Amino acid sequence: MDHHFPRTTIAIVGGTGPQGGGLGYRLARAGHEVILGSRDGDRAAQAAVDLSKLPAVETTVRGDTNTLAVANAEIVILAVPYEGHADLVGSLAADLDGKLLVSCVNPLGFDRHGPYGLDVPDGSAAEEAVRIVSGATVVGAFHHLAAPLLLDPGADLSHEDVLVCGDDTEAKTRVMALAADVTGGRGVDAGRLRMARQLEPLTAVLISVNKRYRTRSGVALTGMPQPTPEKVIA
Repeated sequence: MDHHFPRTTIAIVGGTGPQGGGLGYRLARAGHEVILGSRDGDRAAQAAVDLSKLPAVETTVRGDTNTLAVANAEIVILAVPYEGHADLVGSLAADLDGKLLVSCVNPLGFDRHGPYGLDVPDGSAAEEAVRIVSGATVVGAFHHLAAPLLLDPGADLSHEDVLVCGDDTEAKTRVMALAADVTGGRGVDAGRLRMARQLEPLTAVLISVNKRYRTRSGVALTGMPQPTPEKVIA
């Protein structure tokens, strides 16, 4: 298949969870080498075996501890619950230094009225990661893709937009190209990294809609020009 992004090695911290596994599956289908990371390396290895059996996986999927996964990757996707986020990122700080770190962490709370966005002292989980790992280049993306659809070999995600925010233009462009590999659709430049303060809690809205309508909603922007692949990569 045509690749929007050159084949690369991508570690997914939280790769044994549904969101991380789903992103890993879609990236492996696009031809990237994927390392699923977990606190438990054996669990990650088993998850990698399971993922490799899904249809259309074109490349190697392996599992390892979070530390080794991050150390052996060019790009790291952080797909973990917000609870314990700061401690986890701090424990990986040395290995994350100099990496492109993509955060799809959604700080959410739930009560009897449903989901809601949590107040984060740094503004967002992505900005919290910047404070902890100042040497990493952090981009926010993939917040709003439904894990069951990512893991569904027959699901077409090309109509969904991946909103990407970051302060480094080159890094953001690279992640937009990765987004096209994940969905077959487009990545959208949503602005500076501080926009994660709006993107992360927006997930609570989608969860609420999903519960109300028994569906798996996503985000698609209207009025957008259709970018060519060349524009996405440039």
